[in-house]
Amino acid sequence: MLISSYMPAAEGEKILTPELRARLEVLQKGEITEYHIYRKLAALVPDPHNRSVIEKMADEEYGHYSFWKKHTGRDVGPDRVKVEFYYFVSRLFGLTFGIKLMEMRESEAVETYREISMYIPETAVILRHEEEHEIQIIALLDEKSLRYVGSVVLGINDALVEFTGSLAGFTLALQNTQLIAAAGLIMGIAASLSMGASEYLSQKSEGSANNPMTAAFYTGGAYVVTVMVLIMPFLLLSAPLKAYGITLSLAILIIVLFTFYTSVAKDLPFLKRFAEMAAISLGIAAISFVIGLLVRIYLNVEV
Repeated sequence: MLISSYMPAAEGEKILTPELRARLEVLQKGEITEYHIYRKLAALVPDPHNRSVIEKMADEEYGHYSFWKKHTGRDVGPDRVKVEFYYFVSRLFGLTFGIKLMEMRESEAVETYREISMYIPETAVILRHEEEHEIQIIALLDEKSLRYVGSVVLGINDALVEFTGSLAGFTLALQNTQLIAAAGLIMGIAASLSMGASEYLSQKSEGSANNPMTAAFYTGGAYVVTVMVLIMPFLLLSAPLKAYGITLSLAILIIVLFTFYTSVAKDLPFLKRFAEMAAISLGIAAISFVIGLLVRIYLNVEV
């Protein structure tokens, strides 16, 4: 809590305390940084309406910067590293993800705005703008990657569940990394084609607004990419158990990354979804591991 916002000065004149000035300059730098981020992101949006909304948000951020500048009396430059980071993230993972990731960080400043508004009442206007940003963003974009995120989830989930289990069984039954990788690759490609076909028929029969062929591509593509990542350790290592240990680590990493992406882009709880996916994948892997061991013992499988 700031004890005092202004130092005593001549009548009618107000001088900021060093503590308050430092905090205002941090906010000022944040506003000019976000202005530059929004201006760069606007160039990614082909739709004129969506682009105009982002440009309006950029103009608001610049207005906030100018407001703080009146109080600090100083020019502050943007954080160029953050500008390039959020631009890169938005190009790689989509505009909605990039903006919402930035807004998550921006929401942390809301409490600071509320505190400072007790000393500078006009801050309430900026606070209202900041709180309206997320509402605008939610209604803003209709990105293809988000419309088909359900298809991607289907592909990744099935690949993780089936392959952490299948590879566990192959590891105990076959005990040869090259054979395990070959069996996994054949099974993975066939399963990805099957998953893609199933998603195509599902989308078509449900009369979904999504293009069935595109949905099938996202499902099958997500499936086969996940499979390739999971079998890679078996192609590079000769020790089956060590390779499978790395495969499990990669599976958990995929779950973490994809759950984080969907939790940000779709406003979903991260921990609950991560725990659910991890429990299912690792649980089935454990069961398959035991099955593979039993097959090796009771059917006398020797490779």
